[in-house]
Parts: sequence; structure tokens; C-alpha cells
Amino acid sequence: MAELIARSPCEGLLPLTVGKVSLEEAEMGVLTTLAPYQGQEKAFSAALETAHGMAFPSPNRSTGRAGARAIWFGRDTALLAGPAPDASLTGTAALTDQSDAWAAVTLTGPGADDVLARLVPVDLRVTAFRRGHTVRSQITHMNASVTRTGADSFLILVFRSMASTLVHELKTAMEGVAARG
Repeated sequence: MAELIARSPCEGLLPLTVGKVSLEEAEMGVLTTLAPYQGQEKAFSAALETAHGMAFPSPNRSTGRAGARAIWFGRDTALLAGPAPDASLTGTAALTDQSDAWAAVTLTGPGADDVLARLVPVDLRVTAFRRGHTVRSQITHMNASVTRTGADSFLILVFRSMASTLVHELKTAMEGVAARG
């Protein structure tokens, strides 16, 4: 019988530093999509606040902080990253475990937004996309979630099957930005 070994999506690919920008795999904990039932949005947000100390995020925003964050993930949907969802949330929303479905990386350092400018068709400069802002968009041809977590840092999520491609695309962009400077 085969011995199965759990591996992270970016195992053997990261960490990576090119110039002043670093790319590392992010440990996200449990990942759960949260979809409030119709008419239960306010009740669910209150329950989420009570259970985990964060409100349900508005479109293109995230709430919470590293280790316990709710990220807007599409219409009437958020991703709870970090803690397992409290049982009290099940009465007002559909909860779906996504823990093994996503690859998560952090891109940090001066010029991180320049790296993403080569790959994402959204203005991610700090003047337009501040800390706590998030967007569902494309990174080249991959569906992704991009969240600004600091002045020079981003949390990026793509489908687990695209982890190697994500690292390759980001590394190529990082090399291009480093060659400029």
C-alpha cells in the first residue's frame, strides 16, 4: 500500500528573494468559505463578530488580521482564514471547508506592487489599494485573490493546482523589476 505524505502547495518552490522583494508560502490555518443565507447578512456579521472578533467584509475589503482574517471572496461570500469556524455560525450561513484547495503566498518588500503591476490588471498602488483592500482578479491567466496586508506586502491566493505556475510568474516579474533597479 502506498504511503501518502501531506505536502504544502509550494513545498520545494519557496522561499525566494529577488532584489528587494521576497516571496514566501503563507500558513493560513483553516480556510472556510462563508456564504450568509439570504436575509441573514446582518445576523451573520454579528455572529462572526462575536465568534471571531471580525465583521463580515464589505466588497473588496478584508477584516481581522494575520492569523484570523475574513477576506471578501465574491458576491455575498468571504473566506475565513485562520481559525476553524465557530459552530454558532452554521445557523445563518453556509460554511465550506476550503483548506486544501488554495495555495497562499506573501509577496513583500519595496517594489512588490511593481511586481504585481506586471501581472494583475488592477491598480494595486498604495494610493488606490490600501491595507485591507482585496480583489478577485487574474494573475496572468490564473484566478486569484490579492489582499494588501501592509505598505509593501500582499497576500495572494490561487487554486492549489496553480501553485507552481504562480511561483514561476511571480519570480519572472520579480526578476524584471530587479533588473530595472
